[in-house]
Amino acid sequence: MRTPAGRACVQAAEAGAVVVRSAHRARAERGFGVDLKGPIDLVTAVDHAAETAIVDCLQRLQPSVPILAEERGLVDGSKSGCRFIVDPLDGTTNFAHGFPVFAVSIAYEEDGQVVAGAVLDPVREELFTAEAGGGAHLNGTPIRVSSTTRMQHALLATGFPYSREAMERALELFVRIMRRARAVRRAGSAALDLCCVAAGRLDAFWEETLRAWDTAGGEVIVREAGGLVTDFDGRPFTNGGPNIAVSNGLLHPALLEILREAREAERLAEPATVSGPDSRT
Repeated sequence: MRTPAGRACVQAAEAGAVVVRSAHRARAERGFGVDLKGPIDLVTAVDHAAETAIVDCLQRLQPSVPILAEERGLVDGSKSGCRFIVDPLDGTTNFAHGFPVFAVSIAYEEDGQVVAGAVLDPVREELFTAEAGGGAHLNGTPIRVSSTTRMQHALLATGFPYSREAMERALELFVRIMRRARAVRRAGSAALDLCCVAAGRLDAFWEETLRAWDTAGGEVIVREAGGLVTDFDGRPFTNGGPNIAVSNGLLHPALLEILREAREAERLAEPATVSGPDSRT
């Protein structure tokens, strides 16, 4: 990474991964605390410990830059127009169950645009990095999105919301895309899904109801690997937006078309509102 902020992303990710990796190895022996943030949304003691290590690292390296962290919210800094965005453990439910798909994600944002990111998979020891204009890398080796051109040959990924109310719509969309694609995976870490698109392991990804820390690190990595990141309407993606559509670029029109069809089908399925002087009760 060329810039101080980019290097800080890497060092902070490594600081968090030390905590996560150690806890993963000791999990069977000691266990750890698990709390609920929602009916099924988990947070562990490891989330908090990793976040502390990351925030301490960033404040040591870039003390003036504000930090948006998943568990503690905004940590103020004196510098305006920029911030680090931290997910100390993306894939907490996987981690809590011993399913080895989770990551530490750090991003640096300037004027609303993510310009550097680092996502570290502590189990596979894979570090994905990118800076604006510098390309994307996996353990220092350049990576590139896939060249898949047809949806029927594509491997996609998605995630499901923790909200039970939003689950039905997500499942309907999953089925709709599954019928068009070669296969769809749901691994449980949006940060790693994005990095897998960047590395050509996946061809596309979509999801709703994500937060800024879920997508920030992976988003810049996809863009620098030659991929395309938008919302479901094809507009430029904004961190914290309601939805995200990611692809190798070649598949983007087909992905957006399926998303459009799904929204149209949902609209037509809504019961009509009857009003006016001729309405009956």
